[in-house]
Amino acid sequence: MNNSLQRGSLEMVAAMLISGTIGWLVLLSGQPVLDVVFWRCVFGALTLLLICAALGFLRPGILTRATFALAVLSGVAIVGNWVLLFASYSRASIAIGTAVYNVQPFMLVGLAALFLGEKVTVQKLVWLGVAFVGMLAIVSAHGEPGQSGSDYLAGIALALGAALLYAIAALIIKRLDGTPPHLLALIQVITGALLLAPWANLTTLPQTTGAWSSLLTLGIVHTGLMYVLLYSAIQKLPAALTGALSFVYPIAAIFVDWFAFGHRLGLVQWLGVAAILLAAAGMQQGWSLPWRRRSTTPVASS
Repeated sequence: MNNSLQRGSLEMVAAMLISGTIGWLVLLSGQPVLDVVFWRCVFGALTLLLICAALGFLRPGILTRATFALAVLSGVAIVGNWVLLFASYSRASIAIGTAVYNVQPFMLVGLAALFLGEKVTVQKLVWLGVAFVGMLAIVSAHGEPGQSGSDYLAGIALALGAALLYAIAALIIKRLDGTPPHLLALIQVITGALLLAPWANLTTLPQTTGAWSSLLTLGIVHTGLMYVLLYSAIQKLPAALTGALSFVYPIAAIFVDWFAFGHRLGLVQWLGVAAILLAAAGMQQGWSLPWRRRSTTPVASS
């Protein structure tokens, strides 16, 4: 492994490990979901503003009006995705919410087929079927003992909604090739801060150091630093390796949920999680089906 590939791999793993602890900080902050996302956007915007200034991305002429409008629209989808995903944690658990959220590659395939005319192969449909079986297994588990079944199903629905919004954002971002990704992230979090400001509870601010520490960390580390590591890794790694290393995120989230909150998945839930992750990995990596010859066309990572 050459130095660039090794460094990119380390950056990608670090970014995914950081992502895996997001749910922990969201719940640790003790704040309403809208407030958490608002402060993440505010602190993330300040961090990314400094990064973009240092990289020279704030000069005029980089964005056209159409590009800026699409970046703002993607920001609406990304921030909505955060709101729904964070809301799912307290209902279905971090582990389940994150696992269900990983169906978003299949939603992106569907949206791309619907709006971009991209072909949906039999191989992709089979992996979609595997993911759907995994989803049914998770839904049938009804959560942990003592947990409300309706809350559990609501958490799954919220995670599915978050995955759909992420897929919509990814579809929009496909049209923004050539736009500096750090600048795109800055526009997204500024859009989120402005969008959520009317609903954020600014009259009663967090009262504890722990809450502010969690919010600052979400903005600075889990938004600013994570984006820098992620985009740097993507520039160095082939798409297949990027897709493979992205599965560090749900694995880390499952471990954090067990370590921090003692949430243990049941056998049926584990099988459902494994099916979803296997299907997402199979589609992203272009794994061939046992009875078909290996496709000569690689599947692009989302």
